[in-house]
Amino acid sequence: MLTWHKEITIPAPIETIWNLFDLDHIQRIMPNIVEHKPLEIKEGVVGSTYQQTYKEGKRTQTYIVTDIEYENTTHKKHNKIEFTLAKLFKIQAGFTLIKVDEHTTRFIYTGQNEGVSLMGRIFAKLGSQKQNEKVVNDFVELVRTEALKDATKVV
Repeated sequence: MLTWHKEITIPAPIETIWNLFDLDHIQRIMPNIVEHKPLEIKEGVVGSTYQQTYKEGKRTQTYIVTDIEYENTTHKKHNKIEFTLAKLFKIQAGFTLIKVDEHTTRFIYTGQNEGVSLMGRIFAKLGSQKQNEKVVNDFVELVRTEALKDATKVV
């Protein structure tokens, strides 16, 4: 099983960064997601489901994403999602924002990727921790870059 935990401080307001995770803006920080449509939105968010289509090169995968944790207060924003990819991997990803001050936010990205079938477990064992770290670092950097673009528009 691959796991990750990455934290950075972003000089942008918490709401500016949280807005990037909104359905209308998700492709800015997850450009390989070519479709993200709600299937069922639950009151309180937890249990809501979405159909998501991801494209990498010529390969396209469609899967169902479920919100399994959600918090939205003035000082903390958190969403944890879960999905099964290609009947091989069960993936959980958590996105947490903590308000440091009016113009600074701590972003924490956590997750795990676990094989759910024999082939999935084999692929997970063969997966490179170094490649996983690159994907995580690239994502966190993209969130930072997009948040800074929006933060400078507000100023």
